[in-house]
Amino acid sequence: MSSNLPSLQRKLHHQALGAKIFHSINIISLLIMITSGLQIYNANPVFGGRAGLHIPPILTLGGWLAGGRHWHFASMWLFSLNLLCYGIYVFVTRRWRHRFVGVNDFKALQKTQNSQRLSYAWHRIIYTAIIPVLLLALLTGLGMYKPAQFPWIVDMFGSWQGLRIVHFLTVPIVIIFTVIHGFLGQKAGGSQLTESMFW
Repeated sequence: MSSNLPSLQRKLHHQALGAKIFHSINIISLLIMITSGLQIYNANPVFGGRAGLHIPPILTLGGWLAGGRHWHFASMWLFSLNLLCYGIYVFVTRRWRHRFVGVNDFKALQKTQNSQRLSYAWHRIIYTAIIPVLLLALLTGLGMYKPAQFPWIVDMFGSWQGLRIVHFLTVPIVIIFTVIHGFLGQKAGGSQLTESMFW
């Protein structure tokens, strides 16, 4: 097993062009969605009503509610299409076999003492776990974007406020995932691996 790790590490340090493009678009669209989403949030905070906690303007994008909405939904479409294209890319190239969690990863957590193998296992577990969170963020976002067309989405979460709370809570989860994803990549392959994801 350990003899395969150097070759695997070398492959990881030279990511395919598609992976670089998808990662770059993800970072840009997520940054726009989060900052514009905070602008929307300020118009009517999820917690505490209009007098609730407000985000400093320096951390927001859009300048006002309508501006924030325009940026937010534009980047949502960019992110959604990028995620869809990435899913097709992973399926067609069969990269899913190496990107997502498998039985061997759970076995590695129980048995292996190899720190690099453990990093790979945790990486795939977290990489897989974020998929339903992203889909939930998109579903709840769509429900808020077009409630008249998709009232069943609002009904799934009990109320408009319930829908907003769930959508809002996906944000820190995605941020935490991004930090952990970067940390595990750094731990598994150093800065060379992290840089290879973008250029």
